[in-house]
Amino acid sequence: MNASGISVERDRETGVAVVTLDRPERLNAITLAMAAGLGALWRGFRYEDDIRAIVVTGAGGRAFCTGIDRDDAGRVPQPSSPYTVDDPLVAIGPKANDLWKPVIAAVEGMACGGAFYLLGEAEFLVAGETAVFFDPHTTYGMVSAFETIHMAQRMPFGEIARMALMGSAERISARRAHEIGLVSEVTEAGGAVAAAREAAAVIAACPTGAVQGTVRALWTAKEAVRSQALAQAPHLVTLGNLPADRQAELFARRRAGHRTR
Repeated sequence: MNASGISVERDRETGVAVVTLDRPERLNAITLAMAAGLGALWRGFRYEDDIRAIVVTGAGGRAFCTGIDRDDAGRVPQPSSPYTVDDPLVAIGPKANDLWKPVIAAVEGMACGGAFYLLGEAEFLVAGETAVFFDPHTTYGMVSAFETIHMAQRMPFGEIARMALMGSAERISARRAHEIGLVSEVTEAGGAVAAAREAAAVIAACPTGAVQGTVRALWTAKEAVRSQALAQAPHLVTLGNLPADRQAELFARRRAGHRTR
């Protein structure tokens, strides 16, 4: 494992890099150091002309990512104003760092909560058949704002509403995610990275200017709505979240049962 919790493999021949969240013992939960590292990594890729497409995934097979590491979350001081929030995950995605090279997410196992900052800024998703998607925020007294806004750009309204409001009680299977358009391809378990790399290699072989221009055009189509919605997220979070100690109490009392559909 890389000391930063992120490992990177670059294939200069195909022009594809694979970025792996590499904390499988913590279900690839993101630390503050990892959040900073992801931002720096995406910005750095802008200058690597021989890397033309990127795959992002999680190590270990049990999870793509389970959001921010709760041990680190409590270390982030928050302003007193109800209209602002310091969110350590707000800039962990490629688009937030002005990277317009295509990014494909390869999902195995759980993808939940803060994972949606990354999934929401990928061009498309490939998932192993045992992948599941869910958002536990409401269960623990937290507003799902940033996560929901990101995923509302790629899921039907009713589906993202159900996922966000059901909290930890329900998970979306890879099959259902494919049916609603969240996932573009479902592979056998363990096959998501290989399928994503294959697609990335095809894309990387196309003329770079045309690819990046197409990515930028795609995001321009929804950028205004997305930006306006994200601007409302901070005060929705600060006004609606329970105090941290109450959140921790609910988290400690969480039940293991859930329904997968």
